[in-house]
Formats: sequence, structure tokens, C-alpha cells
Amino acid sequence: MPSDANTRRVENEAGLRDIMGPTMDIAIHKSRPMLDRHCKAFIARSPLLCIGTANADGKADVSPRGDPPGFVQIIGDNQLFIPDRPGNNRLDTMTNIVENPNVGLLFVIPGFNDTLRVNGSARIVEDDEKAEQAKVRGKAPKVGILVEVNEVFLHCAKAFMRSKLWDPSSFQERGDFPTLANMILEQVAPEGSPPTETEIKEADDFIEDNYKTGLY
Repeated sequence: MPSDANTRRVENEAGLRDIMGPTMDIAIHKSRPMLDRHCKAFIARSPLLCIGTANADGKADVSPRGDPPGFVQIIGDNQLFIPDRPGNNRLDTMTNIVENPNVGLLFVIPGFNDTLRVNGSARIVEDDEKAEQAKVRGKAPKVGILVEVNEVFLHCAKAFMRSKLWDPSSFQERGDFPTLANMILEQVAPEGSPPTETEIKEADDFIEDNYKTGLY
């Protein structure tokens, strides 16, 4: 990593505390070892979560999971079942979990600036009963992520307030940015051989069709 005379690395927690100060008391005490009624109600309303994982070597990854509100099944006070839906079969999240069960979840509710964080251990499971309950459009997931909750707490709204995520005045025009297919084709194209308009159109059409037919 290149050195920068203006960049000073913080080497340990003590050094970090010297800069940032102590943790607020409420931030310490809000951490819970299990899901209470407020956490369960939050999860039941959430149509989207992000799951953070890492492989055995510590290489990290974050991936979104989304479905209608209530898609994450709450099992007692310490378990969650997240159904897996069709994707591109990179399987980054699930292969990481096979190697390293530690996970972090961030639950989001549209219009809410507050979020819910869950830390725990996970495993990939086949479970016919849970899969049946997770059916959407008549299609059940092949597997799911079963999370054992070790820590859960509500997260304050500052990041969402700063970003104005839900404020329509901050929304950007998607048409001002290249399509997903366009960007990927440019990234993988040999140097000096950019994708043609026809190739981009065909890839755009494929992705749109997959969105319509391959969500479940």
C-alpha cells in the first residue's frame, strides 16, 4: 500500500479511543443476546437485509437479500431462517458460511432511518418445512441460511439521515448511468475492443428477461 505523509494509521483500539472517545452508555446497554418483541417486529416488516460474511482466510463479502416483508422466518428467540433465491450461482455468501460461520446482518425497512443489526453464526440447510413456508409464486428455495443469533441491537438513523436515502429530492436518474449489462461488458471486453451497441442491447434484453422470469 503506498505511503502518504498525511495518512497516519491507527494501530489498536486504545489509539482509536484516544481519537474517538468512549462509547455512549446506551450504545453499550442496547445490545441484546436474543430477539425481543421489538426486534422481531422489525424483522417482520423488513423486505431487505444485507449479510456480511468472510471465508476462512478472512476475505470479506456483503450481499443483499430481498423478498416481501416477513420473508425471514423467526424461530423462537435465537434463530432466523433466510431463504435463498435464484441468482448467478457465484455462491459467495454461502461458500463463505461453509468455511466460516460468523455472519452480520443489517435489516432495512423502506421509509425507516433506523436499522437493526444481528450478529451470529450460520449454516446452510435443506429444510422442507421451512422451504414450503418460504414459497413465493409457487416456488420454494432449495436451501436457506439458518442463523443462530448471538447479538442484536437497533442502530441509530444518522447514516440514513446524512445520505437522505428515502428523500425523493435526493433520488438520481437511473438513465444518467450506463446499464448493468453495458458496464459489465465494458469491464470484461479485451482492451481496444469495446462492446457494440448490438451486444449491449442483447445483454440488456437478457437481464430484463431474467428479472421477469428468474426471480423465484
